[in-house]
Amino acid sequence: MTDKPSITMPGTVEKIIKSPHRDVPEKAEIGVEGADHLYREIRIENKLKDENGNEVKLKEGATVEITVEAEAAGTTSKSGKRAD
Repeated sequence: MTDKPSITMPGTVEKIIKSPHRDVPEKAEIGVEGADHLYREIRIENKLKDENGNEVKLKEGATVEITVEAEAAGTTSKSGKRAD
């Protein structure tokens, strides 16, 4: 079994955005280190699961890892050939 091509970058939870009303989930804004300045922040629903399957939330200032993963068929090598 081969791993999917991926990259992992460090990030920090910069702020927690409270829900404006009950149908909209709370968001965590994360600054991704190494990303272009204008595209550095991402926002995700502030809902994770711990090792026991319990729902948990991120706290402001928390250190996180952001992983981008792709199927091999969706990537190319630096030479321009598809990485199978």
